[in-house]
Amino acid sequence: MELWNSTLGRGFILVGILNDSGSPELLCATLAVLYTLALTSNGLLLLVITMDTRLHVPMYLLLGQLSLMDLLFTSVVTPKTLTDFLRRENIISFEGCALQMFLALTLGGAEDLLLAFMAYDRYVAICHPLNYMFLMRPRVCWLMVAICWILASLNALGHTMYTMHFTFCMSWEIRHLLCEIPSVLKLACADTSRYELMVYVTGVTFLLLPLSAIVSSYTLILFTVLHMPSNEGRKKALITCSSHLTVVGMFYGAATFMYVLPSSFHSPKQDNIVSVFYTIVTPALNPLIYSLRNREVMGALRKVLRKHISPTQSTL
Repeated sequence: MELWNSTLGRGFILVGILNDSGSPELLCATLAVLYTLALTSNGLLLLVITMDTRLHVPMYLLLGQLSLMDLLFTSVVTPKTLTDFLRRENIISFEGCALQMFLALTLGGAEDLLLAFMAYDRYVAICHPLNYMFLMRPRVCWLMVAICWILASLNALGHTMYTMHFTFCMSWEIRHLLCEIPSVLKLACADTSRYELMVYVTGVTFLLLPLSAIVSSYTLILFTVLHMPSNEGRKKALITCSSHLTVVGMFYGAATFMYVLPSSFHSPKQDNIVSVFYTIVTPALNPLIYSLRNREVMGALRKVLRKHISPTQSTL
């Protein structure tokens, strides 16, 4: 059987969800709409948080980083998927596959850590409001953001380099939406069982430690909220936290399926559906979940839109 790797200058063939769909044109249009929604909603949220000084607080700084990660994450995968389908060409180079894997792992890992820091932010705001501005001062917030990006990048770099060092001979076809570790390892000639165990262990560690911090934070928040004397304060706290928990559930559910469940529970079709969910659907929904139920964000959005629409109307 032919051995090949990057030295031969050959690429992989991405056999994603559009290739296995019964109505690929309809699915392609749906993905295009979701991608447009993700770009628009995350872009607007970033614009509002940047322009409105009332939102220059720790909670919205972290939310802005989440929007940035979502915008970049979906852009790593979706444009390639759509253009490949329209051009009827599913080839991705060895280097392109490695880059896509690195960026997807970096952005996914950074979001994983960021959600834990966002839970801590809500814990401090609700359980220790008098110390909030000290515990979540700007230097601490930017340190949290830096930790997310640096740790995720280092983890992604190590995994990408080790995964792509294998010689591949099983097939050229990656039966997945993107170049992701489990799907690429299926093509390796060598025994990858030890490395797959390491991927599993690091995946569990990277997912379960932040998830444990999130669960602990919201358990303490729940106890505090239940003892609040004000119904309005209790309602506001629950609305804010429920938005975050919805995002956490969507992200960790998909990530757990991909990196924690044993390979015997996986099939290419299931993996493709889950990958569409966390690379395209979730980035489109996250800003809507946070903004539609948040009066401050909606008020700031209306203010920004009025500021930009009014001068345009006056010139007409």
